[in-house]
Amino acid sequence: MGALELIGQGFWNAFQMAWEVWWALVLGFLLSGIVQAWIPRERLEHTLGGRGPRTLALATGLGAASSSCSYAAVAIAKSLFQKGASFTSAMIFQFASTNLVFEIGIVLWIFLGWEFTLAEFVGGLFLVVLMWIGIRYFIPRRLEEEAREHAVAAETGHQHHAAGSEGLSWRERLGSVDAWSDVAHNFRGDWEMLWKEITGGFVIAGFVALLPAAFFNALFLTDAPGPVQTIENVLLGPIVAFLTFVCSVGNVPVAAVLWGGGISFAGVIAFIYADLLIIPLILIYLRYYGRRVTVRLVAIMFVAMAIAALAVDGIFTAVGLVPETRPSIDSITARGIEWNYTTFLNIVFFAIAGVLFGLTMRRGARDPVCGMTVDRSRTRYRSEYAGRTYYFCSAGCQARFDAAPEHYVEAHSSTEPEKISAESNL
Repeated sequence: MGALELIGQGFWNAFQMAWEVWWALVLGFLLSGIVQAWIPRERLEHTLGGRGPRTLALATGLGAASSSCSYAAVAIAKSLFQKGASFTSAMIFQFASTNLVFEIGIVLWIFLGWEFTLAEFVGGLFLVVLMWIGIRYFIPRRLEEEAREHAVAAETGHQHHAAGSEGLSWRERLGSVDAWSDVAHNFRGDWEMLWKEITGGFVIAGFVALLPAAFFNALFLTDAPGPVQTIENVLLGPIVAFLTFVCSVGNVPVAAVLWGGGISFAGVIAFIYADLLIIPLILIYLRYYGRRVTVRLVAIMFVAMAIAALAVDGIFTAVGLVPETRPSIDSITARGIEWNYTTFLNIVFFAIAGVLFGLTMRRGARDPVCGMTVDRSRTRYRSEYAGRTYYFCSAGCQARFDAAPEHYVEAHSSTEPEKISAESNL
């Protein structure tokens, strides 16, 4: 097979896997957008100030009902921490909002089976408890306050839209165009924040699938005794995730290919949990919380992920829930595209996504700094320049614009040749 043919096959593998789960991604982001839009974030800030078991449970539940975008989760957790949440609850919220959400469970089920979805959530609870213990004992109050000083001084980062339909009943929200506009902006914000990671995950998986079986055998020690392979894979999984730069839902297609290539059940779980340990996010932790806290946080996360993966592997092995057979890599990537229920669901959810994106055009404005679409009537971050109002997703983007508006106005003009007065569309 020539080089061009290999490249074409890699991209075709990626497309087939993406086609298989498109409807599930739209459904997951829709559910996440509803929760984000209709549950005000102020409630989170007032309930996550403690470090005890009750706060742990609240942070887990609220995180699981939040966005699956890793970058947004990190920014929101930092914002909660700034405004009084404990470091423990902020980190638990951050983990739950990327690993215990609708999208992960649905896509895992499609690619790997219900056993992996169950393992993800059961092991996630183990990991939450382990992180709670580790942060409480290895990041004392003194370091927590030091981290809070860093967080207050750092840029806010990209924020998703807060709830704008407060005061309405759920029945009123279901019939309100404004309420669904809030959902649509959160839906679009998730996609704009995460599309690179999702695309990257499918492309990496498509090309990894082309590697020879000998590579996977050597990497995952498939000929070694079971316990040796399990321990090696649990330690290797987070390292592979660290090097791929892929996070959140984008990890799942790569995990499916690794499972087909021979990685152990525990190794798959550890790999998926490590979506918050990729290099770009570690650099963000350094900026937000400082070096001393970040080093401890990364170490706690790594150890907790390994122990949680081993624990869920032991439980599932004992009760006979670890799949005894695994699909071939070809069966994972070469899904084919034909007229079946997948195609029907994809058409339906393409239409749903189109309607939601259409709602954002009604009163949306493009952040000239980061490119995110924001709701002009909701965001409080806005600046006047040269007789025009510009809208931003966060204080960080607004500050960067105010420091050099001419730079962003010029770039904004080149991508939006026909400007319409923002006020005229309110």
